[in-house]
Amino acid sequence: MPLEPYPRGAVWWARGRVEYNGAPITEYYRCSTGASEEPGAWDWCRAEEQRVIRIHLLGEDPEEKIITFAEAVLQYEAKPKEAAYLVPITKEIGSIPIHELSPKVVRELGPKLYPNCSTDTWTRQVVTPVRAVLNNINDSESGIAFRVRGYTQKEKVAQDNKRKSTGRKKYPPGSWEWLLKFREHAPPRLGALALLMFVTGARISQAVSMHPRKHINKAKGMICIPGAKGHGDRWLRVPDEILSELTALPEVYPRDWPRKPENLRLFGYADRGGPRKLWNKACEDAGIEQIPFHPAGRHGFGQEMNVRERVDEKAAGAFGGWSDLNLMRNTYTHAEDAEIKINQALRRGLLKAERKTRLKLRKEP
Repeated sequence: MPLEPYPRGAVWWARGRVEYNGAPITEYYRCSTGASEEPGAWDWCRAEEQRVIRIHLLGEDPEEKIITFAEAVLQYEAKPKEAAYLVPITKEIGSIPIHELSPKVVRELGPKLYPNCSTDTWTRQVVTPVRAVLNNINDSESGIAFRVRGYTQKEKVAQDNKRKSTGRKKYPPGSWEWLLKFREHAPPRLGALALLMFVTGARISQAVSMHPRKHINKAKGMICIPGAKGHGDRWLRVPDEILSELTALPEVYPRDWPRKPENLRLFGYADRGGPRKLWNKACEDAGIEQIPFHPAGRHGFGQEMNVRERVDEKAAGAFGGWSDLNLMRNTYTHAEDAEIKINQALRRGLLKAERKTRLKLRKEP
């Protein structure tokens, strides 16, 4: 049967074979057209038929350029860290045409390039940058996204056993108790930074980039968390005591920065690494666990809103800048006092059952 489109979810797919003079000249197609509407899917089918028939009659199309992975990398605007990840990847697969790259080939690069690292590292330093490069090309060519299945829990455990490590240390999320103790031993500016991250869910990179004039509106009682990771700026109303503390901070320039108004920073740090030394010292002086920026701030906010105070998750997600509530729920909430809570719940359930049945779990001697 000739190529014809059919709906599959939000995208139209194609099925059938390309025919010439009534005879099929290809294997059976079952693939996405990348079109969201039927007319676009029909256009894809007709264009594909014309392309295949031309090749059938004339041989390989000389105008059809084969793009290698190395060429695709050159067309991708990578960030510095991402570019560093792409260097060893390109050495391995740079000469391979992108249409020959399969998810299996990409996934196998992880253990080959980083045999002693975790599956999380393989995902971050191999799968994610390769997928970004290929999808940058696909956006302008076929429009079909390149997808790679993540590493399974079984693969993660096997790799952790092989390298005798379970990966990064797991830190508890921040809390009001931890924050108050931290602020007792932190310089005022650093204490204000920790407070801002905890009450807004701001990342350290967002917090240190805040400008005292551009991101604080004292008249309206609002602060602006700069956009990050594809999200725009967030203007938030915060309690008066927090706003007062932020507006009371003296205006300061990061060290060695030109004294221009646009270079002012609310907390005075040039980048996310600036506060680290004083942060660790404040933890040590306070005698509390050294919780890094992200667990203390963004994870602390997620835990406080979703688990401790049980705020409506849509409200917490909107305020904290999560468009994906599943991400907030699965990544930024943590089991806390699990044994105590479960044992208390079991005890409550037992007492209810004993009262209802007038029977006792523990028989009296």
